[in-house]
Amino acid sequence: MNDFFTSRARLASLLFCFLFALGVTDSRAADTTKSGHMQLTSTAFGEGEPIPVKYTCEDKNVSPPLKWSGAPPGTTSLALIVDDPDAPAGTWIHWVLYDLPANISELPEDLVKGQHLSNGAKQGLNDFKHLGYGGPCPPPGNPHRYFFKLYALDAPLDLKPGATKQAVEQAMGKHVLAQAQLMGTYKRK
Repeated sequence: MNDFFTSRARLASLLFCFLFALGVTDSRAADTTKSGHMQLTSTAFGEGEPIPVKYTCEDKNVSPPLKWSGAPPGTTSLALIVDDPDAPAGTWIHWVLYDLPANISELPEDLVKGQHLSNGAKQGLNDFKHLGYGGPCPPPGNPHRYFFKLYALDAPLDLKPGATKQAVEQAMGKHVLAQAQLMGTYKRK
């Protein structure tokens, strides 16, 4: 009798391993792993490259142009969060943008710094306590990294303009289908 249960346990373990190896998992988790297909780029700077001074507090402080592709099927809205994890007081939030329509695939340079964009997107509050984009403004010293993170969502967020990064992340919850990222650097002159 013990051999019967031992054999069944081995068979169940083998079946689990076989299914796991085939990739039979939760479909939402599988969609999230496809984030490598979604890409975020800018004509102003490339991955890991310095962000031009024009887009910082030392010059015009305008938002850089961004373009993306590869949002998965089922995407109904997009959200963008830009932050600096190298800030002395902890991660500094530079831009929170959400409810971008799924049919939008780029943002031009120098977006208005208000509650709404003409395409219906909403802007959140950055750590400068302003709506819209606030460019790199690190203290003198080593370069900081700035992460532009774009999220493809299966639902619009039910938030008013002025939401914080934390509120947007909480509202995104289980709605993230894919993510793309672009990282630029900046060192104060």
